[in-house]
Amino acid sequence: MNQSNLLQLLFFLAVLLLSSWPLGRYAARVYQGRPCGLDMLLGPVERLLYRISGVDASREMDWKTYALAMLGLNALGMLCVYALERLQGALPLNPLHLPGVNPFVAVNTAVSFATNTNWQAYAGESTMSILTQMLGLAVQNFLSAATGMAVAVACIRGLARRETAQLGNFWQDLTRSVLYILLPLSFVLALVLIWQGVPQTFTGQVEAAWLDPAPHVASSTSPDIPSPDQPPATQTIILGPVASQVAIKQLGTNGGGYFNVNSAHPFENPTPLTNLLEMLAILLIPAAFCHTFGAMVGDRRQGLAILAAMTILFAGFAALTLAAESVPNPALSGIGVATAPSLEGKEVRFGAAGSALWAAATTAASNGSVNAMHDSFSPLGGMWPMLLMQLGEVVFGGVGSGLYGMLVFAVVTVFVAGLMVGRTPEYCGKKIEPFETKMAALVILIPPFLCLAGTALAAAIGPADAVSNPGPHGFSQMLYGFSSMGNNNGSAFAGLTATSPFWTIAGAVAMFVSRYWLIVPVLALAGSLAGKKRLAQGPGTLPTHGAIFVALLMVVVLVVGALTFVPALALGPVAEQLALF
Repeated sequence: MNQSNLLQLLFFLAVLLLSSWPLGRYAARVYQGRPCGLDMLLGPVERLLYRISGVDASREMDWKTYALAMLGLNALGMLCVYALERLQGALPLNPLHLPGVNPFVAVNTAVSFATNTNWQAYAGESTMSILTQMLGLAVQNFLSAATGMAVAVACIRGLARRETAQLGNFWQDLTRSVLYILLPLSFVLALVLIWQGVPQTFTGQVEAAWLDPAPHVASSTSPDIPSPDQPPATQTIILGPVASQVAIKQLGTNGGGYFNVNSAHPFENPTPLTNLLEMLAILLIPAAFCHTFGAMVGDRRQGLAILAAMTILFAGFAALTLAAESVPNPALSGIGVATAPSLEGKEVRFGAAGSALWAAATTAASNGSVNAMHDSFSPLGGMWPMLLMQLGEVVFGGVGSGLYGMLVFAVVTVFVAGLMVGRTPEYCGKKIEPFETKMAALVILIPPFLCLAGTALAAAIGPADAVSNPGPHGFSQMLYGFSSMGNNNGSAFAGLTATSPFWTIAGAVAMFVSRYWLIVPVLALAGSLAGKKRLAQGPGTLPTHGAIFVALLMVVVLVVGALTFVPALALGPVAEQLALF
């Protein structure tokens, strides 16, 4: 990795960390019900929403009631999105007259957007109407993100409170997440994107004349290109309310895309400025929630320790990805041609470094948007982002979900440390006992099982034509796909065709289980911790805000990911890399 790439990485991290602190402190005030600066404007709207929906925001919930409310809302969201997709041919705001979505793809998409995965087995601009994009997908972008944020806040309260069964009110946490955090940030980012050239319109399409119709190519060989005796051809350019959806897809770590090529499309990501802002938006709220955690538990150092572990891990994986994509293809060495970093599958306006940094950011977070095709990366360049997902989406991770995932790893870390010194483990003054350890184990072990079992199933009985390349690269495509769906990421190697019934249904199951089978144990863990007393620190207590704990936490995260996935990675990207020499 050259000096320019290193400076780009350091600049990005500096801007991210500096901007996360005020947002994290602001979010803590929002969830604690303290004045936050937008109360005069949004307070009446919040109270009106409670009155219309019949919600008593002052009535708190235990973890079971909290979980049931969350599951009920998400189930309703899936049904609504599925209905919109199937009926969109008869609904308004469909200027391209698109028919209803295939039922298998509709199920997959409904589960995908409700679970904050946003895996897309379709081309957005040619499959979904404007109404479906706005009322179905964009609304779920807000609600799925707010769900993760609400669960994270409930988990924080479990550590902050003592001798109580109450974790807050899900409806209040959800409403405040949308109203005070996601909506204002999305509004500002959407305005900037519009200023930079991202469309925001109800116009379905426009026709543009080719500037250079390339008359030397005969129409018999390329029907889309006119022959010399034909008039200049036109190209159909799809438009729509793109800026608003791009803003929330990045800020909510949703991913997905209005267009099939996602954030590589110039109408989603037209300039280097939008590229930087969208990358920052992907990691901004996950980083800010570390500060929120520290403020709400009354010890800022606890949040900084979690943020330090996330940042160091991200910097390491981003540097490895940048290094892998900054060297030429070894297959070109020794044949007498000029070599440079490969730009296959990348946008020249972002270059190899901008594409590699985005790949690390989108897979560290539970985002999945792409500004380059990961399928075209070098074998090791594609492996490091894949491994970031396989760590459990806890290196920043999704909004809310990244924090509570890393807190689960923190519980496991103090448990392991307690075993080493023969002392009952504690975290934030709460004793970690068998029930908490079992819930943490469930959260940590389920995603790897889904990834590896799904990949094995795809290799054994999946459609053979789903992968575009035979051998190790085809295996990498399948492994990447289930790593993405099994960790609610949503990105994919571009060479994988996932529209068959096998991939749509298996993917829907993986996304559903990896979201809700993790959230319920997390809430059970939070409920158990909330009922405990807070213990005073003693001479044998492991400080959970120092460098030793940060190092132990990173080791636990890496060991779980490395030991679980090394054999599969050896069959895919490692074998492909060795074959290049």
